[in-house]
Amino acid sequence: CCIVGFSILITVSLCLDLNCTVASELLKRPTNVRLTSHNMNLVLKWDPPEGTTSDMVYTTMYRSSATDYRIGCSNISSFECDFTALKISQYGNYTGRVQALLGEESSNWVESNYITLDTDTVIGSPTVSLSSNGPTLEVTIQDPVLSILTLRDVYNGVTYNITYWKKGQNEKARSIANMQQNRVVLNDLGPRTKYCVQVQINTDKNRNPSQPSNITCESTANAPWVAALVAFVIMAVAVALLVVVVVYWKSISQFLCPKDALPPHFEICMQMFHFI
Repeated sequence: CCIVGFSILITVSLCLDLNCTVASELLKRPTNVRLTSHNMNLVLKWDPPEGTTSDMVYTTMYRSSATDYRIGCSNISSFECDFTALKISQYGNYTGRVQALLGEESSNWVESNYITLDTDTVIGSPTVSLSSNGPTLEVTIQDPVLSILTLRDVYNGVTYNITYWKKGQNEKARSIANMQQNRVVLNDLGPRTKYCVQVQINTDKNRNPSQPSNITCESTANAPWVAALVAFVIMAVAVALLVVVVVYWKSISQFLCPKDALPPHFEICMQMFHFI
């Protein structure tokens, strides 16, 4: 009995040592595994394990709250996998995982965070253009292009926050919130002044506003009535001059072309000037 018990202890000890050896031979796992979404795409990203060699590859999987895990990318050497083309739903709740592979060895799977696509995706910045119409500016807003569907297909409520200011006076910026139209006229502006505009998008489901647009600047012009007034004044002056010429034409012509001979001393001077 003692011999049998001793043999069992030796066997258990060897098994424990073997398990420890097997565990230590597992590849190190990828780190900083995160599932991200920008403009409704779905991308799993990770950092390679410490001491990674060029031969290491990765396999990824993803699943929704309604499905089991499915293969995303197999045996790739990059540190991200795009799941967007794999028939994802704009309203789905997803998670992913990644495993490192080197020859016959593999690491444990590393799980990512969960993402609900329509509420967690980062909405990109809109495109803004400005056109001047006298002392007003028309703001035209174009929604960012999404990886699946359009912004208004995904969200029922889309509004715009518009911030504008005189160039160089950011601290005096004014805002228009919750505009539903993508064309807005700013009419409380001064003439012949440069203004800058920036826009962000809000939606009914996404918890965060979009990334802000680039700052776009444009100058206003004079009011149309100013140009009309200037044209009227020029026309009035031209008509007045024409009337004066017609009324006093006889006097003007006599002054320019006198019939009387010049005095003798004027003629002498003119001859001397001509001779010179």
